[in-house]
Amino acid sequence: MPEQFSVDDAKQVIENGIAQAQELMSDPAKIDELMKQLQQKVKELPSAAGEALGNIPLMASMVKSYVTKEYAEVSPKVVASLVSAFLYIVTKKDLIDDSVPVLGMADDLAVVALAMKVNENELAAYKQWRDAHNLPEAQIEA
Repeated sequence: MPEQFSVDDAKQVIENGIAQAQELMSDPAKIDELMKQLQQKVKELPSAAGEALGNIPLMASMVKSYVTKEYAEVSPKVVASLVSAFLYIVTKKDLIDDSVPVLGMADDLAVVALAMKVNENELAAYKQWRDAHNLPEAQIEA
């Protein structure tokens, strides 16, 4: 088990999940199931981790809007990277097992933080679009 989780590790995790993410994106029911799993996982996180993942509702909202074809002003690759990060959070195949105190959440946090950072501009554009259309965020509480 690795003792550290680097930015390169997080990039690799996201890239490794792109194919599975793209497959899920073609099925709104599967995305809904992923969002339910994500909601459950976020509820299990310590409050400090939840604060670090504060943009998950925005990310989830963009994914849902894209999959339901409400919002198409974003690259499918951007959406796939977000879905890939979500898949990593909910999967049991972490590089650092979640049961390891402190470090167990570090890999999940790193993957989500990277997905947020590299898609920052797209998330800001989506938020502006969503706010202009008075649409709610996905119901994921971080």
